[in-house]
Amino acid sequence: MGAARHCRLLLLVLAAAWAPCFSERLRSRRWPVPYRRFDYRPKPDPYCQARYTFCPTGSAIPVMKEEDVIEVYRLQTPVWEFKYGDLLGHLKIMHDAVGFKSSLTGKNYTMEWYELFQLGNCTFPHLRPGMDAPFWCNQGAACFYEGIDDAHWKENGTLVLVTTISGTMFNEMAKWVKYDNETGIYYETWKVQASPDNQSTVWFDSYECSKFIQRTYQKLADLGAVFRKIQTNYTSIILFSGEPVYLGNETSIFGSLGNKTLAGAIRDFYYPFKPHRRVGEFFVDLLKIIDRVILNGQFYLFYNLEYWFLPMKYPYLKIIYEEVPLPVGSKTSFDV
Repeated sequence: MGAARHCRLLLLVLAAAWAPCFSERLRSRRWPVPYRRFDYRPKPDPYCQARYTFCPTGSAIPVMKEEDVIEVYRLQTPVWEFKYGDLLGHLKIMHDAVGFKSSLTGKNYTMEWYELFQLGNCTFPHLRPGMDAPFWCNQGAACFYEGIDDAHWKENGTLVLVTTISGTMFNEMAKWVKYDNETGIYYETWKVQASPDNQSTVWFDSYECSKFIQRTYQKLADLGAVFRKIQTNYTSIILFSGEPVYLGNETSIFGSLGNKTLAGAIRDFYYPFKPHRRVGEFFVDLLKIIDRVILNGQFYLFYNLEYWFLPMKYPYLKIIYEEVPLPVGSKTSFDV
């Protein structure tokens, strides 16, 4: 344990020594770190491959007639319910979406936001031969398609009416979805905070399916939607750490003038998280993960295309299913 503490101290000293050029930035740091938006969505690298095709039946969001009355549904089901049924539902690891039904056409639609290349690729990188920097396949995007699979959402989850909007409100929401989808492009699995206390400092917020649904509800509220009084809970996967240490981006760490020792530490950290083909390899790497994250209190976070060192602390990780009330009030109003 003494060696572990010395190792952790060495990494903190290394991080601090590597960050003086960012000192002004750190002095003005505000928490949580704002999620970065981009001017456009880059084309994914062909190396990134999905086991399950992203949005296979996707379609453009239709333009609704202004006088249409559209029902809005909250949709929630266990992650990978199509493969494992309610297994992850017992752990309250849930996926969220939103449904719409037009009173004029009788058609219904589903809208959700999720990973282009599955959750594992969004959470941990690939370590490719011949490449110094970890390689990420971590884009997420909105998917809109006709139909609501009632059985998929009802059997182990939720399908419930939350509000009613006009065609005009729907069309305004569609414009916002286009902007949100083109500028918020990277999936962020982890929420990171100082402690389990409800008032503790949040260092980083996640950016995943439930956050998209919450933003959509807020946009509808801003447009004048009045939501029903029902309880809404969402899944968060939380890491607990002391104040994060900024390390740099890919170029400053892994480039020709980068810090080779820090680069090696980051690659070594991510190595045990690789996909496993043998059970024995999985358990060996699981012990390495426990040693580094829990016994040595180390975690390297990739957020906004930048690396951070997290000095981990008890209880290290927790999955919670917390209530987030539906939004109230509005800024503008479109009559239903």
